[in-house]
Amino acid sequence: MEKKKKFQMPHTYIIIFGVILFAAILTMFIPLGKYETKEITYTMNGEEKTRTVLDPDSFEYVLDENGNKVTKVAPLFGTEDFGGQGILNYVFEGMTTGTKNGTAVGIIAFILVVGGSFGIVLRTGAVENGIMRVISMTNGKEILLVPILTVLFSLGGAVFGMGEEAIPFVMILVPMFIAMGYDAVVGIMCSYVATQIGFGTSWQNPFGLAVAQGIAGIPVMSGAWFRIPLWIIFTALTCVFTMRYAAKVKKNPKMSVAYESDQEYREDFAKNGKEELPFTLGHKLVLLTIAACMVWTIWGVVTQGYYIPEIASQFFVMGLVSGIIGLIFHLNGMQLNDIPRAFDRGAADLLGAAMCVGMAQGIIIILGGTSATDGTVLNTILYTISNGMKNFPPVISAWLMYVFQSVFNFFVVSGSGQAALTMPIMAPLADLVGVERQVAVLSYQLGDAFTNFIVPTSGCLLGALAAAKLEWGQWAKFQIKFQAFLFVFASIAVVAAMMIGLS
Repeated sequence: MEKKKKFQMPHTYIIIFGVILFAAILTMFIPLGKYETKEITYTMNGEEKTRTVLDPDSFEYVLDENGNKVTKVAPLFGTEDFGGQGILNYVFEGMTTGTKNGTAVGIIAFILVVGGSFGIVLRTGAVENGIMRVISMTNGKEILLVPILTVLFSLGGAVFGMGEEAIPFVMILVPMFIAMGYDAVVGIMCSYVATQIGFGTSWQNPFGLAVAQGIAGIPVMSGAWFRIPLWIIFTALTCVFTMRYAAKVKKNPKMSVAYESDQEYREDFAKNGKEELPFTLGHKLVLLTIAACMVWTIWGVVTQGYYIPEIASQFFVMGLVSGIIGLIFHLNGMQLNDIPRAFDRGAADLLGAAMCVGMAQGIIIILGGTSATDGTVLNTILYTISNGMKNFPPVISAWLMYVFQSVFNFFVVSGSGQAALTMPIMAPLADLVGVERQVAVLSYQLGDAFTNFIVPTSGCLLGALAAAKLEWGQWAKFQIKFQAFLFVFASIAVVAAMMIGLS
């Protein structure tokens, strides 16, 4: 009797292609809609900011000469210059979308540069040797690293909107946790996921919360008395959830969703663990270079407003300096040509994630893009769903706002981008249905951040998974439980905010 074949989660490429086809089907039935825009001003950190947002009362369908609603079916093949964006053009068109400061092309470049830079660092052997030292120092108390790191990364997400910056840390923490008997999931949870927990419960994050509050017309930093305890609660819940999972994996490694993909790490550490690895001055200088780069990055983001181009360049400097140290001290027998070869290998390890970022952007292209003033399917979806919230009691409306923001994040992963599209509609809608605008912002905040570590359209998530050598399908098996866990507690938070009249 033949054994039933075990279900195999489709590759991320296949999942994205399926969503592309679904988006193409939507274009057959949903008419195009558009908004007008307006300028708003708000104050952040004592500085007046101006932003262009859509006018929620200006929605109109695109009509033909006979006054009928227009649908624009996505063609099978065609580019922007030849017949409109086509289904089969989604890879190239998606990868070349945007600028160096964000969206696809900037994030792709960021992922490849960071991957290459860490390829050089890893070639020196300093990280591996340093991990072995940390394991010997913790002496059976390694589980304590989970809450310590989770709190630190969550604080980074809450204070300065840490996100992409977590990807390099994943490359260090994942092998460390695997060497300690845990798995790649624990490394991602303590780093990238923790940043998004902080992002979602932040009281001052300049990239999401401050923009949303400014658009909603409420003081930036208001509601901090509610959000700070919320940050403590959700960070603590993440620590407990991760520690329980880590303990199960430590007891039985085969319970890990990453058991197979972690095998390469385990074999490597099993081989090296039998001998005392050297920890020379050169190794220490490489680790010091990494630490200095992290401090430099945090300083640049917080005080100078550094973003993707600057951060990528900072990590390139880190890789270059590490390579030079490796040459001088002859670490791992390094020679001059090993530096570019290591850069190639490091970038190649993250190439799949970079490709996924472009492919995921293709979904938005098929739906017409995120421009409020152009006739798009996405604008019509936004209008239809927001209209449907008007007939519910205030508490239900607030909760539906949270659900809506969670789903909409699949299409627009950027925190500030989602705020610019949805908050001009959600803020006045909140007034109509008896929901405080502060609660509408909270719903946006929780919905935007908590789905950032499950949606396969998130460039940061895909970069973190690639750094951990983990497929999205494997990650989703674990993450679906955590998402359900967060959904329950986030729903309670929104209802509690309504009950106490958060304003």
